[in-house]
Amino acid sequence: MDARQIPTYPNKVSGKFEGIIEAPEGVLKITKIRCHYTLSIPVGKRDAAERALKVFERGCPVAQTLKGCVAFEHDWEIKEE
Repeated sequence: MDARQIPTYPNKVSGKFEGIIEAPEGVLKITKIRCHYTLSIPVGKRDAAERALKVFERGCPVAQTLKGCVAFEHDWEIKEE
C-alpha cells in the first residue's frame, strides 16, 4: 500500500483470521486460514488498493512460510474515506 501512496497507519487496516482445523490423516492440523481485511483508503485509490491486494500473498511472510502446507483464503472490504 505504501508504494501506492495508500496510508496503512493509524487504524487504516484491520484483519480477522480464522483457522480451519481438520484431521485428514487422523491427526489434527490447520488446513486452511481465512483472512478478512478491512481497509480505509483515500477516495480515488480503490484501483490501486485492489492491485496491491491481488499480489498481497506473494509478499506476506506468514503465507510464504506456510505455502504448500496450509491453504489461504483472502478477502477484503474496502472503504473509501
